[in-house]
Amino acid sequence: MSKLAAFGGTAAVPRDRRHVPWPLITDEDRKAVLDALDGPRLVSDTDGANAVSRLEEAWACRFGHEHCVAVSNGTTALALALAALGVGPGDEVIVPALSFIATGLAPVHQMAVPVFADIDPVAFTLDPDDVERRITARTKAIIPVHLHGAPADMDRLTAIARRHGIAVVEDSAQAPGATHRGRPLGSIGDAGAFSLQVSKNIPTCGEGGLLVTQDAELAGAMRRGRQFGEVIEAGRDRDYISYGLGWNYKMSALQAAFTLAQLDRYDDYERARQENVTGFLARLAELPGLRVPAPLPDTTHAWHILRFRFDPAAFGLHGVRPEALRSTLRRLLRAEGVPMSQYQLMPLPDQKVFTDRIGFGSGYPWSVTGAPGTTANEGYPVTRAVIADSLTLQKRHLHPGAGALLGLYGDAFEKVWANRDMVATLAKAAS
Repeated sequence: MSKLAAFGGTAAVPRDRRHVPWPLITDEDRKAVLDALDGPRLVSDTDGANAVSRLEEAWACRFGHEHCVAVSNGTTALALALAALGVGPGDEVIVPALSFIATGLAPVHQMAVPVFADIDPVAFTLDPDDVERRITARTKAIIPVHLHGAPADMDRLTAIARRHGIAVVEDSAQAPGATHRGRPLGSIGDAGAFSLQVSKNIPTCGEGGLLVTQDAELAGAMRRGRQFGEVIEAGRDRDYISYGLGWNYKMSALQAAFTLAQLDRYDDYERARQENVTGFLARLAELPGLRVPAPLPDTTHAWHILRFRFDPAAFGLHGVRPEALRSTLRRLLRAEGVPMSQYQLMPLPDQKVFTDRIGFGSGYPWSVTGAPGTTANEGYPVTRAVIADSLTLQKRHLHPGAGALLGLYGDAFEKVWANRDMVATLAKAAS
């Protein structure tokens, strides 16, 4: 049995193998950005084709969307989708209790109240049963988050939405290319929002976002919203008239050009990523007390983040708190060179921005609806359990050449599991 690196042994992952760049920036990316910089159109509000309009067309074509609208980032994409759907003061929007903060803030930006629902324990996406329990006469929209790249149960969620006459905005920030029953994520609800932030599976050189929809009228409202409420059309002189409330949510040509170059290589990258990740997860699934991520049936997973859950009882540690086993494994795996980390330290409803309800001042938007708001540590048992007993692996596996590194990660997991007596001693002490 190899000695654990935390106690002086040789790490399973050598230090010179630990750095894997993402995004992978090539000469094609550099040339695309320079060509855009030398071009005549650096912003999307100019007449004629530009890098932004080409990205919109290419994304829609590649992933099967009728309309695509490029915006400044994934957060503005969510807020703009809600605005285009008429979500505003006095409305409620149901969002998952486990997600990035942007999902919960987007309704607040529209002066609507986020209502949190619990998640599924396997896919980590919205629990349809809990969603239905939280619908009120004020509910205007649901935001399913395809968290970590795993599709939510869109059949049930869209059926619930139809019964109650409410909109569905898919937060697909982490799931480009993933599908649900053969349909691309983002195209199943009324609108879908993607992030191109530099850490995403298909990145830009900084920040960026995309909105997709099958509805031409909704796409038009999104385009007006991103450009001060103006109508910008090819062959039509700009009149500088705001026909409704709008913002400056535009994407630059440099961001679009970089993503276009990345999109050209997406299929090759995705094939390698699927092979690398699924092989790695199949190997780890043999370890007792470890639950690896898995997609729902008849869906494809984008594997943006890999979340692993640890079961103390199945590990052979009865009476040990999940947090104790999680923290012990994090320490030991990181010492072996596996960069395990937590993703989200608390449920969204526990965030101070929601518990304190300062918002826009005077308690808005909560005071509009009279909503009681949230109280730290209330409800959401599945979300709390997942946060307590899980760790994530991020970014390194996105590189198409990460197969060998994932093999070393597998060696590290197996090494730690081979030292289960030591793990047990440490976890019991921590518990």
